[in-house]
Amino acid sequence: MLYLTPILNFPAPWFIFSRICCMPFVIGFLVYKFKRRHFSTFDCIEDFLRSQNNMVPIRYSSWEIRKMTNGFRHKLGEGGYGSVYKGTLRSGTLVAVKILSKAKSDGQEFINEVSTLGRIYHVNVVQLIGFCAERSQRALVYEFMPNGSLEKYIFLKEENASLTNDQIFKIAIGIARGIEYLHRGCDVRILHFDIKPHNILLDEDFTPKVSDFGLAKLYPTQDSIVPLTAIRGTMGYIAPELFYRNIGGISYKADVYSFGTLLMEIAGKRKNWNSSVDCSSQNFLPAWVYHQFSHGLSMEMGDVTEDEAVIVRKMMLVALWCIQMKPSDRPPMQKVVEMLEADIKFIEIPPKPFLFGEDMSSQNSKTLSGAGMDAVTMDICAR
Repeated sequence: MLYLTPILNFPAPWFIFSRICCMPFVIGFLVYKFKRRHFSTFDCIEDFLRSQNNMVPIRYSSWEIRKMTNGFRHKLGEGGYGSVYKGTLRSGTLVAVKILSKAKSDGQEFINEVSTLGRIYHVNVVQLIGFCAERSQRALVYEFMPNGSLEKYIFLKEENASLTNDQIFKIAIGIARGIEYLHRGCDVRILHFDIKPHNILLDEDFTPKVSDFGLAKLYPTQDSIVPLTAIRGTMGYIAPELFYRNIGGISYKADVYSFGTLLMEIAGKRKNWNSSVDCSSQNFLPAWVYHQFSHGLSMEMGDVTEDEAVIVRKMMLVALWCIQMKPSDRPPMQKVVEMLEADIKFIEIPPKPFLFGEDMSSQNSKTLSGAGMDAVTMDICAR
C-alpha cells in the first residue's frame, strides 16, 4: 500500500530573515509618524502663541502647573475635554486648572480658549489667568469659581443648592450682558456656540461667568454670516439653523437662541423637555409657556410674591422671543438686555416660536420642506 506523506511548506530561511530585519524599520516608521503628528500639533500651537503679542495670560511650565495643583490632588470635575483641578498660585489666589485630554490632538480647543479669553475681560466672562503648552501637555488656568456651575442650582434638587427668584433674575441679566459683550464689546465678534447651564459658572457672590470657549468662533464684526463646516454645540441648545440652513444663515443669533433656551430653564427651574414622556405641550416647556401667554392664562409658580411672579413671567416672555425659529425674528443680545431690564408691560407677546406639523400655516410650509418640517418636530421632541 502506498502512503503519501504530506509536504509541509515551511517559509524559506531568507524570508524569515527579511521579515525580522524589516520589523525595526516598520516600528521606526510608526514612531516617526506618531511623533511627527504631535510635533506638528505643538508647532501649530507655538506658531499661534508667537503671533499673539498682546496676550495678557501668563505662560506656565508643566512643573509650575504640577506645583500649583499640589500634584493634581484635588479634582473638581472631569469631562470629554479632560480634568479640572483646584490650584493655588504663589500669591495665594485659588484657581481652576483644566488639563486638556491628549485626545484633543489637534489642539483646536486650546487655541480657541486662549485666542478668545486671552484678549478680553468682562465681569460676566470667566478670566483666563494663564496656560501651559509644553509639548504634549496643555493646561488652562482660570479664576476659581467657588459656587460651581449654574446647572446644579436649577436642575438638582438639593436643599443647599436653591436660589431666590431675585438671584435667578440677576444671574439671567449677568449672562445676557456677558454674551452681549462677546458679540459687541470686542474688536472681533465672538460666538460661543455652547451656551448652557453647565458652562455658566458662579463666583462667591453668585455673579455668573460665561465659560468654556472650546467651540467658540471669532469673525469680523462687519460679517453677518459665519461659515461653518460642522454642527457645534449641545443638543437641546443648538439653534435650528445649524441643522436647517434654509431658515436662515448662521450668525450671532445662534447664541441668542441658546440663551433663550437657557433663560426658560432658569425661569422654570427645569429642563425644557422631559424625555421620559411623549412629546406634548404639557411636557415641552416652551409650548406650555406660549399657550399660557397667548390665552391670557396664569402660570403656576408655587409660593412666590406678586413681584417675583412678574419677574418669572418677564423672563419667560423674553425667552420666547429668543427661541424664534427664524434667526431674523430673534432680537440681538443688546435688545435682550433692554427687555429684561424693562417693565413687562412694554414687552409684546412674540409669534409662536416653534413649528409643529398640525400648526403649520401655508406660509411656514413653504419655508421648510415636508421632510425638514418633520425633522424640526422630531428635534424639538428629542429635547
